[in-house]
Amino acid sequence: MKLQGFLFLFFVAYASAHAQQETLAGEGFQSGGFGGPVLKITPINGKTGILVGGRGGWIINHTFILGGGVYGLATDIATSVPGPSGNSFVNFSYGGVELEYIHHWDRLMHLSFGLLIGGGGVGSRSSNGSNDGDSKAFFTMEPWVHGNLNVTASFQISAGVSYLWVTGANSPAASDSQLSGVAGILLLRFGSF
Repeated sequence: MKLQGFLFLFFVAYASAHAQQETLAGEGFQSGGFGGPVLKITPINGKTGILVGGRGGWIINHTFILGGGVYGLATDIATSVPGPSGNSFVNFSYGGVELEYIHHWDRLMHLSFGLLIGGGGVGSRSSNGSNDGDSKAFFTMEPWVHGNLNVTASFQISAGVSYLWVTGANSPAASDSQLSGVAGILLLRFGSF
């Protein structure tokens, strides 16, 4: 019995001496970042809308991105209801926090899956560019999937598809359903991956 107790204590002492504390940012922790322009094509008020913007983020261990992005409508799309000065166009922008998971980052071509959670504003503007004063804030979520191509160690091209879900934007310029929909995405990423 004494031998079993001694062996047990020896095993516990040996295991304790060789155990390493697990930490969130341990020895293998790697960090990087990126930024770049984004182009999105999506239907707005039944017309083809082009959104331009940018996004950037902190890349953790090559597999998780914590970042953000902002996007705005770059094309002239007529509002649902004409404005006080005649023809009026949709004024639409949004942004938020973006979370992304990268699968097999080290392969030439790989996938990533992400989600934007944020908000924005929609209103109308006259043909001379002045706001018509009916801007409305909204909440948005946008899940996406990207196919990524490693062009160089510091440059990637990403193309994908997302679904922009808008709620609370019902305004004379556009309704939630006229702003929500599938989008095609092209993104250039510059950074340390």
